[in-house]
Amino acid sequence: MSGVQSIERAFSILRCLSGGPAGVTELADRVSLPKSTVSRLLSTLEQLSVVEQVSNGGPYRLGSQMFEIAAAATPSRSLRDAALPHLFELTRATGEASGLAIVEQRSVLYLDQVDSAHAVQVRDWTGDRIPMHLVSSGLVLLAFAEPVIRAAYLDHPLQAATVKSVVDPAQIRRRLDDIHRSGWCWVVDEYEEGISSVAAPIRDRGGAVVAAVHAHGPSYRFPGRHKQGDVAALVVTAARRIEDNLGWED
Repeated sequence: MSGVQSIERAFSILRCLSGGPAGVTELADRVSLPKSTVSRLLSTLEQLSVVEQVSNGGPYRLGSQMFEIAAAATPSRSLRDAALPHLFELTRATGEASGLAIVEQRSVLYLDQVDSAHAVQVRDWTGDRIPMHLVSSGLVLLAFAEPVIRAAYLDHPLQAATVKSVVDPAQIRRRLDDIHRSGWCWVVDEYEEGISSVAAPIRDRGGAVVAAVHAHGPSYRFPGRHKQGDVAALVVTAARRIEDNLGWED
């Protein structure tokens, strides 16, 4: 296999993983390569931290080095690195998984997740792209987007994922106004039945919202006996600490 061919094949694998975690068999089918070839390329990419396994023997996802490369295009420290210690702290404080998300076109892209110690927990959403109106991070990012961006999003047909999904544009507009005032958003069973989440915005030095931090867990125990506002306050605090840790350059 030539060097150019190896690069092309590795890049095709990375493009597939940009859509979310996948196993060797799935990747081999999607890039039309033998499993042995895909496995060998993944092994090399993993050594370079360009990809990583979600769990031992589990599917692969984009690794830290890919996010570092993306972050190099901005004047700030890596968002993922700056957020990670505070995601661990948020998971400790809430007892549930926490995560980091950004906008990508009409979707919210989950950059990272720190799982809880519960035996029953939500799956790892890292690398997934989800319509913004269905999840707390997406609604937060939409609430603080420019009015023209918000209007353009709501002008398109909105699909439901569960019976509790909110797809009426007028209702979503009112909800976004409430999120803009409160600074946080709760979603219960709207993207996946049995999953609740709460998110808050992360701002750059100029005050523009560039990402969202969230906590999510099974609806039967999250927020449980705690008030939604109290849990939301923990997420807002995590967002402020991530902002402080980003070290935005002038």
